[in-house]
Amino acid sequence: MVQMIYTYTDEAPMLASASFLPIAQAFVRTAGIDLVSRDISLSGRIIAAFSDLLPTSLRQPDALADLGKLTLEPDANIIKLPNISASLPQLQAAIAELQNQGYPLPDYPLNPHTEAERDVRVRYDSVKGSAVNPVLREGNSDRRAPQAVKNYARTHPHTMAPWSPQSRTRVATMPRGDFKHNEVSAVADRSTNARIVFTRTDGSTQVITPVIPLGSGDIVDASTMEAHELDMFLSGAIAAAKRENLLFSLHLKATMMKVSDPVIFGHAIRAFFPRTFARFGQDLARLGVSADHGLGSIFAKIEGDDDAAVRSSFASELESGPRLSMVNSDRGITNLHVPSDVIVDASMPAMIRNGGRLWGPDGEDDDTIAVIPDSSYAEIYQVVIDDCRQHGAFDPATLGSVPNVGLMAQKAEEYGSHDKTFIAPSAGTVHILLDDDTVLLERPVNAGDIFRSCVTRKAPLDNWVELAVERARLSKTPVVFWLDPERAHDRAVRDAAQRRLSKLDTHNLDISILPPRDATLYTLKRFRAGLDTISATGNVLRDYLTDLFPIMELGTSAKMLSVVPLMAGGGLFETGAGGSAPKLVEQLLSENHLRWDSLGEFLALAESLRFAGRTSNNPQATVLANTLDTATEHVLSNGRSPKRNAGEQDNRGSHIWLALYWAQALRDQTDDPELSARFAAFAQELEHNIGSIQDELVALQGTPVDLKGYYHPDPVSVQAIMCPSASFNHILHNL
Repeated sequence: MVQMIYTYTDEAPMLASASFLPIAQAFVRTAGIDLVSRDISLSGRIIAAFSDLLPTSLRQPDALADLGKLTLEPDANIIKLPNISASLPQLQAAIAELQNQGYPLPDYPLNPHTEAERDVRVRYDSVKGSAVNPVLREGNSDRRAPQAVKNYARTHPHTMAPWSPQSRTRVATMPRGDFKHNEVSAVADRSTNARIVFTRTDGSTQVITPVIPLGSGDIVDASTMEAHELDMFLSGAIAAAKRENLLFSLHLKATMMKVSDPVIFGHAIRAFFPRTFARFGQDLARLGVSADHGLGSIFAKIEGDDDAAVRSSFASELESGPRLSMVNSDRGITNLHVPSDVIVDASMPAMIRNGGRLWGPDGEDDDTIAVIPDSSYAEIYQVVIDDCRQHGAFDPATLGSVPNVGLMAQKAEEYGSHDKTFIAPSAGTVHILLDDDTVLLERPVNAGDIFRSCVTRKAPLDNWVELAVERARLSKTPVVFWLDPERAHDRAVRDAAQRRLSKLDTHNLDISILPPRDATLYTLKRFRAGLDTISATGNVLRDYLTDLFPIMELGTSAKMLSVVPLMAGGGLFETGAGGSAPKLVEQLLSENHLRWDSLGEFLALAESLRFAGRTSNNPQATVLANTLDTATEHVLSNGRSPKRNAGEQDNRGSHIWLALYWAQALRDQTDDPELSARFAAFAQELEHNIGSIQDELVALQGTPVDLKGYYHPDPVSVQAIMCPSASFNHILHNL
């Protein structure tokens, strides 16, 4: 039997899976396909990391490691749903929940002193941040809007707030001293091992990363963000926001960039509250408070009677400083409360869609200074802001599309830098040394500077170029490689890309290489004219652009088709790029209404089935894929997607409509009479009962529900809440 993997993850997609996966399993089983679930949730990864220390009854296998090995096999077929990229507060909350459920897990050691504590810290840190995607993404990314989704967006355009020509919103980014300006790069000329060594000014050394395997043609970078320059920049941006009466907003990626960006976040908090940290810094340190963890963590630890002066100081500077952008103004949650609350690739498009405005402390929206400290990619957002100020808001009814081919395989570029990033404890020099002690790269550092190194391997880079050319040919669409000649890394990538392009058949293809600013301008002009343009980008821009343009054209990035052709021959099918939507879980808990849209899961499952049909010579899988596409179009065109409010159809109802349309399409198709006969009775019974089932689902809404856990909910409770229709469950069971 052919096996396909469906990942069990977190929050809203995890809940939606409890409803949709039984339907998908029942349908694909008719084609001899076993659709199995594998737990890569945050709680599952924590348990797996400590399984050797847990009682046998509480252990579980390391599904992520197993799937990582599977991606190296030619028959891998994995559907990957969004998961939590845990910040430290999220990780600590998940640990506490598991401890309360009886898992004898150690606390997270903030300052490990013993070997045992260091071991615990290493285990937990392996789970923190974006720990999943780099393991599974053993291929480059192909993301695009399916035609049915694009057609629906044009005929049912989502709302876009107007842009004022007088908008004062702008991006603030570092003019010097950041990762872009300090970057150096080299290309390995042979297979070797490198290591990263920090040499202090007194000559003593510390090995940062002991072994970095390199192959001939691999690109290695090194850069630093200078703490002094960062602090000066942040202080200037805060002063400018106050002077110009703009909201101050900080946009980072503390989830993926789990070493560097929480530290940058901490710098921003100290810059916003300089007098408080100057006066009470030692007291806060004694309380175990770190600015890197956000204001929410700080405020939670200064609630005692002895802390009144500290609280007063924070309140005073909050009042005297610029107005902070808010995550939730009703609850007083600011942009600086939690590092993972505001993620640049989602927050900037949302701001642009809202007319360049964010929400202030008074609950009203206003213009903002959008602070993106590292200037490597910040200018693309400024170009879009300038374009909207000049031409107005985008019109989804007339927009083109911007598919993306992203270089991400084998932990390419910044998103693979975590084990090669560290905070300099003192002044000195960081060297990247080859196995013969030759210095490949070096960067000077001062105390507090952030050093970062990346590796981009030759085979994934060549594959990326080939994939971009293939997509350009298949779709007859121009492709633009976004590469910055001012960056050492991008110059090396450009040279490698040009070499690979020279060996490929590019006849009659429109291929160009442009700096990000020019690429943005070119793409925006075509985008507004209704024309498609493929963006071929590195790993970070892949992340940013596959939110930016889809949010403008579709209203969400979760409706994109995301295919990762694995380099070993298998396939990874990702269900959109919209995150795991914790706010939707809040609504379910309070109102028993889940408005998560599973369109991404429908699209990914269809592509996964199509892949299974090709690779296992299973024509029934292809029929299932094609009819699922038909069903998905009916869900869209008939308005069967989840609605926002309790008392209306939600995610569960949408799944049942999908099941009906899929069964009808299977019944009505003529390519496989066996499947047609198999689904005829099922479709008929569901047709007769669909109205009462939907009424049953809506009637359940409006009251709170209890999952008996957030990060590690009780599976029986989840199943009861997400599959509540006894009549539908009976019909499905009989398929």
